[in-house]
Amino acid sequence: MFPRIHRLSVRHALKLPRDSTQKSHEPHNSSVRDTLLLRSFTNGNDFEVMISPSDALPFGSAASPLLILDLANNHNGSLDHGKAIIDSAAEALRDVEFPAAIKFQYRNLDTLIHPDHQGNHDFKYIKRFEETRITDDQYLELVEHSRACGFLVACTPFDEISVQKVVDHGFDILKVASACATDWPLLTEVVKHNMPTIVSTGGLSIHDTDRVAAFMSKRIDRLALMHCVAVYPTPNHELALNRIDMLKTRYRDITIGYSTHEDPKNVVAGGLALAKGAQILERHIGLEADGMAVNNYSSQAEELKDWATRLQEASLMLAGMDDVDYYNQEERDSVRALRRGVYAKSTLTAGQEIADDDVAFHIPVFDSQLAANEWSKLEHKQAVEEIEPQAMLTENNVTITDTDAVVSRIIERSKLHFESAGVIVPNRSAVELSHHYGIDRFDEFGIVMVTVVNRDYCKKVIGVFPGQTNPEHFHEKKEETFVCLSGTLVVTLGKEIHTLTPGDIVTVEVGTPHSFSSPDGAVFEEISSTHFKNDSFYTDESINNNADRKTTISVWSLAE
Repeated sequence: MFPRIHRLSVRHALKLPRDSTQKSHEPHNSSVRDTLLLRSFTNGNDFEVMISPSDALPFGSAASPLLILDLANNHNGSLDHGKAIIDSAAEALRDVEFPAAIKFQYRNLDTLIHPDHQGNHDFKYIKRFEETRITDDQYLELVEHSRACGFLVACTPFDEISVQKVVDHGFDILKVASACATDWPLLTEVVKHNMPTIVSTGGLSIHDTDRVAAFMSKRIDRLALMHCVAVYPTPNHELALNRIDMLKTRYRDITIGYSTHEDPKNVVAGGLALAKGAQILERHIGLEADGMAVNNYSSQAEELKDWATRLQEASLMLAGMDDVDYYNQEERDSVRALRRGVYAKSTLTAGQEIADDDVAFHIPVFDSQLAANEWSKLEHKQAVEEIEPQAMLTENNVTITDTDAVVSRIIERSKLHFESAGVIVPNRSAVELSHHYGIDRFDEFGIVMVTVVNRDYCKKVIGVFPGQTNPEHFHEKKEETFVCLSGTLVVTLGKEIHTLTPGDIVTVEVGTPHSFSSPDGAVFEEISSTHFKNDSFYTDESINNNADRKTTISVWSLAE
């Protein structure tokens, strides 16, 4: 009906019935099909696409949230009015690129209402539900009309019979209302079918929410929790949007959304919820017609359009929140123009190793020029050709060997090494990589040394990778004791060789030449008197003369 191909895309589509005219659909818990029926809104034709089960995602993302439009009982028992609401929603969302679902509510009134209270309209909800009753065939027609307009379809069942109807009618998403979120007989029926399920948390204590999350997440592959305030309409001061932060922190593996009941003219709350990480946003929809009023928490077409448009604008403002390396090239260029360029202080000869003292940093910086921000201590720089004083250093006249990646790999490997040994690196520890013959030979000669405390006494935790050696050296001031925590540590004291396994101890006295290695990897404690910076003297003078044999890092981060 409307040219809105974006409403159902492969990215957001779910398992849909092969024949859109069917009245009886296969249940969602059947084996996952390898094809999906989509409808092209440009020509009205159906087409199938290949899709893997992992692609069949029901929920949105931070960049493209799922909008759920709750029809509820606003059809007022009229099939035509229900279709008119759906049409108005489709038109309102014509220019909105987010996936959207029309949500229905199923109640088997013949069994849901106690026999003694059938027709008792003293209870407003019984009156409302009975007066807006429509048949299963009419619901199916509304479902198919929603699909024809490009929507996904969701449904809230309020009893066990209705749960089965949700499955039989081929809905994409099952929604559990706040009132039913701790209805354990109903939840037990819901989880049998393992449909993509959303649970609203309005009025639930955190204890109840924990129980529901634990129960459902163990039994439902695709689960979402909705922050919801079950007050109709909800005043602004009761929206409690910070609760979204709590839910995202507390339930890290569950999609979090926001079910809104605020004034339909409030277009701010949805954007705030999106900014807080809500990936699903729900709003009631209705349409004023002769004799059919709209309640004060349901959006009509213009209000819905305004709400969805503002959400789309908010999403654009939040662009990049899913990408840790997001940047805008214009932004990057603007920032770089304010950086300092690298210039030679004096003549640099071809082949010369360039030290920090050989260069100066000034503005302006040119396109091909190296910037101060790109001048890392973890890189080795060498002049390709002679560079005159005050000349700029560029990508063409300098070669750079980047060791950042090497250090990163060592850090990640070290994390696993310490974790496998059951050793926790204390906060605020000083971490040092020793690479006696250069970082490129770290796997042969090197250690990871964590200084926990260094006062009148000193404690270090040292990691040795398989095959690594710490070359022979001695200390003039420090006595140290090694306590093996994991693996095998081979300690050479002069001519003595000690093979330590977990629990073994050896003491290295002041002035004693020693080295250590490990055939299979080891972690050990070094307990000593005060450690002094220049108190390690290596037998190999080339190590003593190597000013770059240590890399200090902050705790498990890149080099300082």
